[in-house]
This record gives sequence, structure tokens and C-alpha cells, in this order.
Amino acid sequence: MDHSPAFLRRRAFFALPAAALLAGSLPVAPARAQGQSQSLTLAVAAPPTSLDPHYHTLSPNNMVAEHFFDKLVDRDNASKIQPGLAESWKLLDDTTWEFKLRKGVKFSNGDEFNAEDVVATLKRIPSVTNSPGPFTIYSRAVIGHEIVDPHTIRLKTAEIYPLLPQDLSWIYVIHRSMVNAATGDFNNGKAMIGTGPFRLQSFTPDDRVVMTRNDNYWGEKPDWATVTYRFVPNDGVRVAALLSGDVQMIDVVPPADTPRLKTTQGISFSEIPSLRCIYLKLDEAHDSSPFITDNAGKKLDKNPLRDLRVRKALSMAINRQAVVDRVMQGAALPAGQMMPPGANGFDESIPVQKFDADGAKKLLAEAGYPQGFKISLLGPNNRYVNDAQIIQAVAQMWQRIGVQTTVDAVPFSVLAQRQARNDLSAMLIGWATGGEPSTALKSVLMTRNNEKGFGSTNFSGYSNTEVDKLVIEGLRTADDEKRESVFKQAMKLAMDDVGVIPLHMQKNIWALRGALKYEPRADEYTVAMNVKRG
Repeated sequence: MDHSPAFLRRRAFFALPAAALLAGSLPVAPARAQGQSQSLTLAVAAPPTSLDPHYHTLSPNNMVAEHFFDKLVDRDNASKIQPGLAESWKLLDDTTWEFKLRKGVKFSNGDEFNAEDVVATLKRIPSVTNSPGPFTIYSRAVIGHEIVDPHTIRLKTAEIYPLLPQDLSWIYVIHRSMVNAATGDFNNGKAMIGTGPFRLQSFTPDDRVVMTRNDNYWGEKPDWATVTYRFVPNDGVRVAALLSGDVQMIDVVPPADTPRLKTTQGISFSEIPSLRCIYLKLDEAHDSSPFITDNAGKKLDKNPLRDLRVRKALSMAINRQAVVDRVMQGAALPAGQMMPPGANGFDESIPVQKFDADGAKKLLAEAGYPQGFKISLLGPNNRYVNDAQIIQAVAQMWQRIGVQTTVDAVPFSVLAQRQARNDLSAMLIGWATGGEPSTALKSVLMTRNNEKGFGSTNFSGYSNTEVDKLVIEGLRTADDEKRESVFKQAMKLAMDDVGVIPLHMQKNIWALRGALKYEPRADEYTVAMNVKRG
């Protein structure tokens, strides 16, 4: 962790209460004249772990990458796929996809985009080292390529794979010269050569990205010549910055502040149902889980989380509706699966787990833990809406069934590294599904297999061979309805097995100052391109 004076000053600034800012304890930028300024300053709750667009499959990273890079296949605000750098695509045979690339697209260094850049991108992804969430889950299906001409490329798969366009909608295309670039080359700006609507001006980790409009961008030009994209994890400070005029928009509006903001003149809202599931991971990888002991503090000789009855008990002990009502103040929907209602793959037959403390105690006793045990619940304190409060609430609910729970709330950057080492027994995390179930199934619920790219974020050791078989079958199924049916079976099986414990689906809420509007995105991304003058 960086302990430089500048870093410490930033942390001190983030720690100040909102009241201090409003009282004028620190100078703030004056409110800008809306509709006249070419500059936009916005504040987001979660900082990226890197500017490298292939380092970490994480929404804060992708949100920043959206400004500088494009993908072959894009997604609209409802997360439906649409043309990006590829104008069209088609399946030539069972294992060959042909993509027609957009002509006249230039990188920020002036070079023309062509098929060589696609090849370089696919080659680089597996070479990125120490990734907490590799992008190989989206590139692994491609086993070969053929450049037909500079603007036509054919991608080969080992077998029929109808979801390749959806997978490519997660992969940002880099300049061919950066095929061997290190992650640090993106963070220092050297490798930030993209075809996106903005160019990088500066990056200060844990503080801000400053960007300027790319006037040679091939698509719709943003309204803003300069954007300051700040990272402000502290809810109170973020709200105070909006009220004071220091920023013009914030994301992840804290539910507790929503009533006050709604009665504040000049503040407007934008919201949309989320595709993000907030859930708990349970360690099944260790024979003896590292943060579980008996009530006297002695390490257990076996891992209770490997027992389905224990996993079910922990799920049954959680009153999801109470969390939604009291912690989230209605800004969420209780969940029993990783897909939201109405989305492709949502299975109405999968219930939200009913709260039953007595039933949970009974299951623990049947599993051999009538007096419970001690466990540590890890979670972020700066990533999701009210994340630290959620793990506190879950801990209290587990306490009531005899599971003595210690809360370990840490910055998301620390949590990501601990997850990658599986340095946990239970952890709160989130996953944005992208509007269809394959990404959650492949990344979160399949047995981890680095060679095949499955289970890319499944560090906790959950494994069910039947789930794996069904997901693989779905990935090979060309018929949309049949594929969805197979994925539903896989999701139901994993939920019955308590592969993870879903808690709720978030709502995405933004607040804006003055005559600005935000075109909301279901994937919860906060991007300057969607901020429009009123």
C-alpha cells in the first residue's frame, strides 16, 4: 500500500464528514454554469485497480476503459449487443465467425484500426500476469484466426460457440504495438492508445483520471472537452461534493441521503434496475478454513463450509427483506439467484431463500455444530452500496443462530488480492451479469480451470461436476431457447447446492446538479459520454 504524503492526504480528505465540507472547512470549486462549460467533473464510488483494460474483469476498471477503448461488439444502455468496431458479424460454419470491421477508425496516435489490432488484443489477454479476474473467460473460445483483408477477420472456435459475439462485447481492443505491454505501461499512460471518445491526460491512483475529448472519434462526440473523473469512496464526501458544486454528478447515491437530495433544489436523479447481484462466497477449497474456529478459538480439523447443511443454514439465517428495507432502504430487490427478474436466464422456479432462524439452527445441529462456530466475514467498505453495513447486518443474523461472526471490512483493492489468494472463509462480493447467464455461470459457479478459462473468479473452491456439464452443454447449444433452458437448469442446481449465497440485486441511482441529464445504464457504468446537457 502507498504511504506517500500525497496518498495520506487523499485518504484524510476522503475521511472528512460531509458536514465539514458543507461548513466550508475545505475550499471547494464553485458551481459551474451548466450548458456553457465544456468541462465536466463527476465522482464515482469505486476506483479502478488498474487502467490496463485486460487486467481485471471489474466494473470500475471497465467504466474507465469505456472512455479510451472500444470493443468489436458494443452494448447499449440496456446491455443488448450492438455493432462496435465490428459493423457486422455472421457464422460462416459451426466453428467460424466472420467480423466485418469498421473503416476509417483511428487510434489516438493517428494509426488506422485494422484486423491486426484484433489479433494483438486476443494474443495479449492470456499473457497478463497476476490478474485478480482474467479476461481469458471471454477470449478462451477463440483458438485461431484468419485475416481476410485489413477490415475482415475470421475467428475460429473448437466447436460450435454461439455466444462469441457476447463474449467479445467485454474485450477492449488495444493498439497492435502494445501486444507485449505490461500493466504498468497502461497505468503510466504509455500504452493508453485507444479508439475511444477520450484521450488520457493524467491518472492519479485512488484520486482521479483527467481526460480530453478525442475529436477524431469515429462515433458520436461527447459533450465535454475535458472530464475530471474522481474516485470518492466515502459516501458523505461524495454527496457533499455534489451539494457544494465541487462535482456535477455522483454515482452510487447512498440510500440514506436520497430523501434529502430529492428535496434539494437543483438536484435531479437518474436510475435503472441493476444487473448486479450482491452475494456471499464461502470457502470450500481449504480442508480447514483459515478463519473458522470452534467457540474457544481452536482451529477445526475439518471445514464446515463443505457441508451443504451448513451452507444452507447460513443462507436461511439471513433475512434478505430486512436487509433491503433497513440497510438498502428499498434500493434493492431480494435475490435467490444471480439473474434479475426479466433478464435472459432468470428462473421463476428458483425461490428467494426464506428466512428461518430456527430451521438454520436445526441444520447446524444435524451437521454436528449444535453450538455453532466462529467465522470471519470479509467484505469491501468502498465498492457496493452500503457494503460495510450489509456485512454487519449479516454478521448479526449469523450470531443469532450461534455462528459467532467477526466482520473484516477492507478497501476493495485489498479484498481483490485476498480473493485471488482465497484468503477468506466467507466474503461479500458482487457480479454484474451482463444481461444473460453465461458469464456468471462460467466465471463464478464453474469449477476453476485456468486452461479452459472456467471459474475465473471462483477462487473459493466451489465445484459441482453436474453444473459444469450443464454450462458446457449450454455454451455449445445454438438454439437460443434451448440454451436458456440449459443455463436455467445449471443455475437452479448451483443454487440448490448453495454454491454462493445471493442476497439482493442492486438498483443503479445517479444524482446530478443543474441542467444535466444522465442516460442510465443497466450495467451500472458511469461514463461521461452519457452525461448530456439538459
